[in-house]
Amino acid sequence: MTGPSRAYLDHNATAPVRPAVGEAMARAMAMPGNPSSVHGEGRAARGAIEQARAQVAGLVGAKAANVVFTSGGTEANATVLSPGLMDCGGGSACVRVPASLLLHGATEHPCVRDGHRFASGAAEAIPVDADGLADLDWIEARLQRLVADNPGARVLISLHLANNETGVIQPIAAVSALAKRFGALVHSDAVQAAGKIAIDIEALGVDVLTLSAHKLGGPKGVGAIVFRTGALELSDKLLRGGGQERGWRAGTENLPGIVGCGIAAELAGVALASEALRLAGLRDRLEAGLLELAPDTAIFGRRAARLPNTSAFATPGIRAETALIMLDLAGVALSSGSACSSGKVKRSHVLDAMGVDPAMSAGALRASLGWTTCEAEISQFLAAYAKALVATKSRDVQAAA
Repeated sequence: MTGPSRAYLDHNATAPVRPAVGEAMARAMAMPGNPSSVHGEGRAARGAIEQARAQVAGLVGAKAANVVFTSGGTEANATVLSPGLMDCGGGSACVRVPASLLLHGATEHPCVRDGHRFASGAAEAIPVDADGLADLDWIEARLQRLVADNPGARVLISLHLANNETGVIQPIAAVSALAKRFGALVHSDAVQAAGKIAIDIEALGVDVLTLSAHKLGGPKGVGAIVFRTGALELSDKLLRGGGQERGWRAGTENLPGIVGCGIAAELAGVALASEALRLAGLRDRLEAGLLELAPDTAIFGRRAARLPNTSAFATPGIRAETALIMLDLAGVALSSGSACSSGKVKRSHVLDAMGVDPAMSAGALRASLGWTTCEAEISQFLAAYAKALVATKSRDVQAAA
């Protein structure tokens, strides 16, 4: 529940739906045609989807023809992270070499880290440094060895553009340049970055990006695969059937969801620069307030480039479970450092990969801001966190006595 008395600081989990998105979806729900039908109603539905395809493409500098809609970011990632993915490069005479080895970031979202379709022995995690940045030297050395040990094999690298917990932005363009030297393909999960920082798929040099609508203020249950060129092929599609979405994703398209995704992408793109400045200011105020309340608070990934809306932090002596409950009772919605599963707070594999002490990561919290966030919500959070600190100290004193 959200309202005047609530401070919703969990946009990285899901952003509230933008009003214009809901209105557009309501209109789309009233459209009777199947997008695959040739009659007027079907053509109208198809036109709405193609408009959304262009809107999503515009957010990341892609061609509309290279956008494929899915049921969400998880399906989008599971589709492309397959040993059947190959790059023909155009032309009927090219040699198609499917990817047989996967290198994925150690701090990836679980739908990449655990949701790919490679055999366990054909997948390996890319280590990160203390700031959560991928080790480029390791990637280069690993590619050299893989190519030497597996002549003719193709490697697929999957590295997210920005981390969902810390907001740390990866050097994707550098990874893409490195990958090309060894004929490797590159996928980037841009779910958290899209709509928060400028994205140009050509400048990044990746072969494919994946997105999710509900991080942009769109509906849940809609995502997209965005290809840089039309040369990628997949020998074993995740969903096969009627040939929708250029054969990449069978099944009648979710017309209202896709329309909502397109509107959300367009609105996020229009306000991108101004919102990034506004949210960075709010995030910096939040972090300055935290350090004033508790100077020993750790802010994870602070030395690296981060998303303007994300702050992951921990204060010694504060456990995430306790803090989340106290903050929620005070009307403030945050997440723990890792995603909650069935209401349980799990230890963060992201912070583990960064080498954060387990005692500190047990208290990790994430504040993620977005289009609804205002100054008053930051003040409400800081006041609630101050009370949580006092309560914790009081409890420790009583325990010591």
